[in-house]
Amino acid sequence: MSDWGPVFVAVMVFILLSPGLLFQIPGKSRFVEFGSFQTSGVSIVVHAVIYFALIAIFLLAVGIHMYLGS
Repeated sequence: MSDWGPVFVAVMVFILLSPGLLFQIPGKSRFVEFGSFQTSGVSIVVHAVIYFALIAIFLLAVGIHMYLGS
């Protein structure tokens, strides 16, 4: 059996934290913008730091595991 927990968590967090898709920190005119579909270099760095923190929490501290197959 293979452990698919880290793969599933990484893909879901990546989709949710794509800058400009759901929200963007910092935005062009406000601190947080929702659904702008635009991004900047600063926003990419902020989202990358948040992504790393969430991956570390979910995979190392919580230890999410999903075993699929026989």
